[in-house]
Amino acid sequence: MKKILSVSLFLASILFVFALNGNAASIPIGGIWDMTGPTGDVGAPYATAQRNYISYVNSHGGINGKKIALFGEDYAYKIPAAVALYKRLTEKHVLAILGWGTGDTEALSRFIARDKIPYISASYSEGLSNVKKAPYNFPGAVTYSDQARIALAFIKSHYKGSGNPKVALLYNDKGFGRSPINDAKKYAKKIGVNIVDDEIVPLRALDVTSQLLSMKKHGAQYALIQETIMATSTILKDAKKLGIKTKFFALNWAANEKLLALAGSAAEGLYWTSPFSLWTDTNLKGIRFVHKVSKLYNGNKAQSVNYIQGFIAAYTLVQALKKADKEGRLNGPGIKYALEHNKFPNGGLSAPASYSPKLHKFATKLRIYQVQNGKFVPVTGYISP
Repeated sequence: MKKILSVSLFLASILFVFALNGNAASIPIGGIWDMTGPTGDVGAPYATAQRNYISYVNSHGGINGKKIALFGEDYAYKIPAAVALYKRLTEKHVLAILGWGTGDTEALSRFIARDKIPYISASYSEGLSNVKKAPYNFPGAVTYSDQARIALAFIKSHYKGSGNPKVALLYNDKGFGRSPINDAKKYAKKIGVNIVDDEIVPLRALDVTSQLLSMKKHGAQYALIQETIMATSTILKDAKKLGIKTKFFALNWAANEKLLALAGSAAEGLYWTSPFSLWTDTNLKGIRFVHKVSKLYNGNKAQSVNYIQGFIAAYTLVQALKKADKEGRLNGPGIKYALEHNKFPNGGLSAPASYSPKLHKFATKLRIYQVQNGKFVPVTGYISP
């Protein structure tokens, strides 16, 4: 019996080592998603895209012949649930994780570094790009702080009034909402923009009359919105109802195609900082590829920009897995190296993208769109702060 037990333990240890070094028949990666929680309105299509793309990769040979085993779950935007899910994923020896929110990603960051698990998040919080503090975190787009800087610079350059433009900040009281606020205030002061008001708007707010009246009282000519689309819709509809003429700027999660239906005519004139191309940009090779993959799993359903965001993150990770595998380094440090030392052309899904060993910023350029006649129209090319 002891001999059998010893042999079993020996074989288990070999399999464990194979898994850690990427030599197993499948490559385990994790998914931590919000599909039903407060940010599920944008999180569900994001997760769907990642599942679709991984399925597509597996049906086309996987990673140099190895299939990806994707272990993904809905944590409903609850940090304790994300921590528990992370623990379960580490028990499955995942080599990398596709993650979601700011609060949970920041809470997990030290464990991610300890366990050496590259983590591409849908949180674009600037602190996660700091390699000294978060060496294994990789935000998957232009940071929220850079988005705010770009919006403020646009406001400043287009302002025709006297004095400095007056700006309010509307955000939720989560890590996600608070993430760019201090950086926005510092940058505003630097370029001559006055931040005149802060208003907390819950992610699922149904009435923001008091916040908007306070904003109006403070004389805000512009307002930055750091929310998801449910709150943005409420803000825009209540502003129209109250006759408020403030010009609104939505950071990336605060707007998408669905918002146009939710807010209707109240969305007219809204500005939007989007690091991503849209479903309708079929002149782009990358968008045509996204259409091809989506059609296999969703039929002819039109997808929101959030689907494209999730697709980009999964695509980037897959390219890194392929490079790490070819180099014989299909493990956490090897995947990290691949992410830091390669460019990730994606056919125009975003501005040119690459991380570096010194800074984990995926990209620093985005386009500003405006709602004109019920459609998002780009009013800039790719611009940076």
